[in-house]
Amino acid sequence: MKTQITELFGIEHPIIQGGMHYVGFAELAAAVSNAGGLGIITALTQPSPEALAGEIRRCQDMTDKPFGVNLTFLPARNPPDYPGYVRAIIDGGVKIVETAGNNPQKWLPLLKEAGIKVIHKCTSVRHALKAESIGCDAVSVDGFECGGHPGEDDVPNFILLPRAADELKIPFVASGGMADGRSLVAALAMGAAGINMGTRFVATHEAPVHQKVKQAIVAATELDTRLVMRPLRNTERVLNNAGVERLLEKERRLGTDIAFSDIADEVGGIYPRVMKDGDLDAGAWSCGMVAGLIHDIPTIGELVERIMHQAEEIVAKRLHGMLSQA
Repeated sequence: MKTQITELFGIEHPIIQGGMHYVGFAELAAAVSNAGGLGIITALTQPSPEALAGEIRRCQDMTDKPFGVNLTFLPARNPPDYPGYVRAIIDGGVKIVETAGNNPQKWLPLLKEAGIKVIHKCTSVRHALKAESIGCDAVSVDGFECGGHPGEDDVPNFILLPRAADELKIPFVASGGMADGRSLVAALAMGAAGINMGTRFVATHEAPVHQKVKQAIVAATELDTRLVMRPLRNTERVLNNAGVERLLEKERRLGTDIAFSDIADEVGGIYPRVMKDGDLDAGAWSCGMVAGLIHDIPTIGELVERIMHQAEEIVAKRLHGMLSQA
């Protein structure tokens, strides 16, 4: 399938694996890229730029296909060594970067000078237009359904994607609620040039996370996610668990007086405990509503092949048949 995204990134299928904390290691990125999609290493999961450089080399040992690096710019009292991470990406020969969080404008000249294509994650049309205006090559449009941070506008993809198509000149991919060939065809119909999947790729054989995490996603329904940190305007969609219930109880009790320090036990340092140790109730960890569409733990090759086969069947048979009968 040929789209603006496959052409831009030199990949076979318009499927991107989003950057995910303590999930986006070389094993996952290489497997997605080898299956014809675009795998993504998560930079800030690595404790230092030197560690990221090593992870990039490890990925290059596992695939000769294009892969990217996610670099999330977060407000922090003691920010990560962003210049070092950017240098590790450039020196490592990576040609695709997924940026997220704060405006990446400061870093674009360096990345562009190195011939790197940049796709920025956005949760609104206005943010997508800003990304376009500063020179991003593409954007990932994240609807309210997505795991992680959906922004504060609460606009689902059935509205957000056509709105983005109306306004943007650069290509974009749909993120949030993407799981199968139906998702891909629907996203393409609404103007996207591909899909970005996070939660679906966690529940795969190659995902380097604890088996309990994969099983929890398979067992969950579309009703099992919760929105946390809304009072702090840092909304995150997470899978419900005992830690999340504790967090939500604090939000109810403290109301508008709540501070980040009040919930630090439920959100700080959670990902290693969940993803590596399988401590599912440790606290809040990202999961999309798409869990309701995930019923197995396939290999990534099987998953991508299934998605593309289903998408082709829908377009060539079901939709074409409807058109022929008209």
